[in-house]
Amino acid sequence: MDKIILYHGSSNIIEKPQYGAGKAYNDYGRGFYCTEHIELCKEWSCNDGIDGYANRYELDLTDLKTLNLSDEKYSVLNWLAILMDNRIGRISSPIEKRGREYLLEHFLPTYKESDVIVGYRADDSYFSFARAFVGNGISLKQLDYAMHLGTLGQQYVLLSEKAFKQIHFLDYSPVDHKEYYPKRKARDEAAREAYMRELEKNDIDGIYIRDIIREKMEASDERLR
Repeated sequence: MDKIILYHGSSNIIEKPQYGAGKAYNDYGRGFYCTEHIELCKEWSCNDGIDGYANRYELDLTDLKTLNLSDEKYSVLNWLAILMDNRIGRISSPIEKRGREYLLEHFLPTYKESDVIVGYRADDSYFSFARAFVGNGISLKQLDYAMHLGTLGQQYVLLSEKAFKQIHFLDYSPVDHKEYYPKRKARDEAAREAYMRELEKNDIDGIYIRDIIREKMEASDERLR
């Protein structure tokens, strides 16, 4: 199906998404971030004390170059490399610096050539999980587990001017922050608690960033699947 329905949560009604707008340091860089799930959209539209809007769109994917990171040829490390390429975070140790460099050198897809990216969403808690892996604090298995916590699903990110020309505003729904901000907070807290329980298992035999660097693993390495 070439046409899909997407939602974008915001404190504003956005009838015409603007190409080139937005923060450069988001997960996939500057772009327009959407979800297929209206309930998640409503949670993301609300900050504490501020109501929001769930903007609904139709995106025509015809002739758009789409990078889908859930495709079997990609792994969580490809997503992580893109995240490390865009998000700005304090590098606190030599292993974290080397881990970031290795991911960018060996696992970074040519994502900037894409019109649309489909991949994980990284809220602040999820970015902390990613940094824990890059700093050798958790295994690849634990990272993969963590990224599925909170059922955030995937996000669609429009990157190119061509993609922006093919998204069309349909309507919007007002969102009450008193209902949806607590839901967003509860989802985040549940994910953090589940993550801490996973850490208690101590994945001794797991693959860590040190192992990946030491063994010079590449994206095609079956040990990473």
